[in-house]
Parts: sequence; structure tokens; C-alpha cells
Amino acid sequence: MARGIDHIVHAVRDLDAAVALYRGLGFTVGARNTHPREWGTQTHIIQLPDTFIELLGVADESGMVPHRPNHFSFGAFNRDFLTRDEGLSMLVLKGRGAADAEDFRAKGIGDFALYDFEREAKRPDGSAVKVAFSLAFARDAGVLDTGFFTCQQHYPENFWSPAFQKHANSATGVAGIVAVANDPDQHRGFMQTFSAGEARPMEGGFIIDTPRGTIEMTTPDAFLRRFGVAAPDVSRGARLAAVRFAVADASLVQNAPELASIAGIYAENKAIIGANDAMGAVIIFKPAR
Repeated sequence: MARGIDHIVHAVRDLDAAVALYRGLGFTVGARNTHPREWGTQTHIIQLPDTFIELLGVADESGMVPHRPNHFSFGAFNRDFLTRDEGLSMLVLKGRGAADAEDFRAKGIGDFALYDFEREAKRPDGSAVKVAFSLAFARDAGVLDTGFFTCQQHYPENFWSPAFQKHANSATGVAGIVAVANDPDQHRGFMQTFSAGEARPMEGGFIIDTPRGTIEMTTPDAFLRRFGVAAPDVSRGARLAAVRFAVADASLVQNAPELASIAGIYAENKAIIGANDAMGAVIIFKPAR
């Protein structure tokens, strides 16, 4: 079975501004969390059922560990990403911990040690709980500005909260992500291996159905035709361009950009916010049905 989308990292230079953006768009945004010192990053979580958006900024580089053989540095990757751009920096799928790391090694898409960490989280009532994760990293050769890993949660009952999954914009889930590349076929094999899913053709590229959202890859020109906004620069390889949200109340789709004082585009029953207005990401709202 294909690995479903666990979360998407939206890396930004101003974390407070990102929180204001998403709250303006009608999302419930969680409290700030601090990652391990060797990452040097802080984060806010936007939960949806079994999936989330991670708003991430670099806070303290003093203890940040660099990349080294067989070790992927989450902090260094996002720090370097932010020296060039903001936007969707990492695609994270549901994980099985060490089994994924072994699978990626055997199939030639990652020879990285499993990374285990834990942190304190806050419940809606303010009480502290422990959350812990195992991360298995993968790499698509030649792709420099997109990170890939799977995430296994060890205390999911402490992480997921129905209260955090209620949003004023009626968002019910992440419908999928859209990546762009000059030649999507060059990345088809990696994406199929990473997701454990089968790709089928779509305009300008391919799509993979997973148990939690779709993974699409298309050319920048096809992306522009489809959504009416420009894709990110792909001169350094494939990039994550857009996240698609499903919303329960169709009447709120068109209002979402206006609530955040963003013009947006409304076409074919979708509200689309371009990267210039959404800190490097394209955000798409579409009725769930």
C-alpha cells in the first residue's frame, strides 16, 4: 500500500508572519514548538485529520549539525533552503521507522541513519505531553531544494487533537501536493519508490494516489496553465509548488483569500493564492465534493 502524506513543511523567514497568514486564511494554528538544538528550528503546526502543515523557521544556528555521510541534517537543509527562497521545502509521508530506512537503502534512494527525537507538546488546555518521532530520509538525485522523509509517530494519541482540526475556513484535509520539474519523467521512479505507489499520466506529468492525498508532478508551463500562477524556480531540480486543501463549505472557498486581505484567483470552483502572497507557496482551496 502506498504511503500517505503525513505532513508538508512550509519554510519561512518570518515565522510570526506565516502564522498571521494562515490564521488570516481561516486556519487554527498551534503554539510554537522548539526542535532539537542540533536542528535549530522552531515550528507551528496546522492540523487536519491525520495530516498537517508544519510552518518552520530557523531560530538558532549555534548548535546546528551539518550534513555528513549517512546523516541528513534537517536544520542545515532548511537553513540553506531559506538562503535562496521561502516555500514548501519538504514532503513527508507516513512512516514505519527503521523499516523505511532499510527499504530506501535497499532500493537506492537513501543511505541515511534513522533519526529519532522527542519534544514537549501542548494540549488545547495547555497541559504538556510528550511526542516522539522516527524519521527515515530519502533523496532524489539532482534535486537540491526538496527534502523527503517518512515520519513514524510513537505517541500519536498525544499529538492529534480534534480541537486543533477545526478551522474557520471549513478545511477538512490536505487533498494533495503539486510538485514541478522540467522533466517529470526523470522523477517518476523516485516518487513511486518513495511513496510505494503507482504513477498514472496527467497533463504535463503524472499523479500518484495515496491513502492520504495525491502526489502530482507537472511541468512549470502546465502548472501555470492549470492554476494561473507561476511555479517556483526549478533550475536546481524538482520543487514542491502547491498544497491543495479540501473545504467542506463551498461558499467559503472564494472568501478565503479575501479574509487574509489577499486578492487571490477564483477559477473553476477553486481559490488560488500565489507564491508572492503566500511566502513562497501556492495555496489552493477546493470544495471537498
